[in-house]
Amino acid sequence: MKSRQKFIIGIDEVGRGALAGPVVVAAAAVAANFKTQGTRHKLGMLRDSKKLTQKQREAWFAYLKGHPGIGFAVARIYPRGIERLNISSAANLAAKRACKRLISVLRPPSSVARIYLDGGLFLGSKQSQPPNAATLVKGDEKITAIKIASIIAKVHRDRLMCRLAKKYAAYGFDIHKGYGTKNHYAALKKFGISAVHRKTFCNFDVKAK
Repeated sequence: MKSRQKFIIGIDEVGRGALAGPVVVAAAAVAANFKTQGTRHKLGMLRDSKKLTQKQREAWFAYLKGHPGIGFAVARIYPRGIERLNISSAANLAAKRACKRLISVLRPPSSVARIYLDGGLFLGSKQSQPPNAATLVKGDEKITAIKIASIIAKVHRDRLMCRLAKKYAAYGFDIHKGYGTKNHYAALKKFGISAVHRKTFCNFDVKAK
């Protein structure tokens, strides 16, 4: 993205509490003059991904992906990495990677005015977070760039879990996206833990497949 104007970067994650699949973090750079008024009638209000239906998220994703004032990058940490680092450290590492990838394509990199992260996310760690970055409680309700990042991360991960569902058909990843639903627990007890499950999250009597 090339621009003389300043960008706000918002960062959000999805998949923190899932039993399977990666934790996904998206970083979104939003131009200071970004406007959503013209899309409200068609797409509804821009909201955090948890407050949108799948259809609404997909529509917003298509709009955001093609918007000239928005850029984004995504990073994933898979189950083995999550188990090695712990989920918080894994999410923070993904946040750092996504942000670094995004800034590397901004021209100039100094066009970044501020970086906002949602909830308990930090760029690498709380101690190493740069001065221009801030972690905000309920940031996905306050900051437009974080709302955008939440939609991008959610759509990206959901599509990935649907692809994994084709390879691991017994678990229904396309339905629950790796989260601990009743049907998912039943499948785990019947078929065991797959290669894309987080073993330390499946803390009940099941065997690795």
